[in-house]
Amino acid sequence: MREKEKKPPSLREVARRSRNGRSWGTPSVWPSASQLPQRGSLWKRSGFWEEIEMSLPYKNVLIPKAKELRKNATKQENHLWYDYLRTYPIRFQRQKVISGFIADFYCHQAKLVIELDGSQHYTQDGRLYDKERSMVFARFGIQVLRFSNAEIDRQFPAVCEVIHRETQKRMLK
Repeated sequence: MREKEKKPPSLREVARRSRNGRSWGTPSVWPSASQLPQRGSLWKRSGFWEEIEMSLPYKNVLIPKAKELRKNATKQENHLWYDYLRTYPIRFQRQKVISGFIADFYCHQAKLVIELDGSQHYTQDGRLYDKERSMVFARFGIQVLRFSNAEIDRQFPAVCEVIHRETQKRMLK
């Protein structure tokens, strides 16, 4: 009798065998153990190995609050996001949880936080809180840019220019 030709396994079969702990072997394109990233770095599963920095520490309990803040953004936050940062060539994130705080906007590549300050930031307690946040961010090498809501409303192009200049400057470091 003639043997059946061996077909490559289906995706379902690969998934089933993987779940059962059976291995399909090591593909030849995988790096050797000496080529693996060192401890403290991550790799992308895109087929190319890259060194990337570890993500910043965050508190899981703040994630629902950050999502709520994204949904209920202020007029000025929406203006800055939709009219500038969303399409900026370097990725910014909205309401990013960093350590025990939520930053309005964060760019990981430039290590830059952008904060938009409403009236509550100009009280004595607000200033102390902002100073503490800035010190925590500085421990991670993050610089904070602060703009008032009035600056966003009245001097939007100038604010965008400051953000652009600072982002470019920090990318060169």
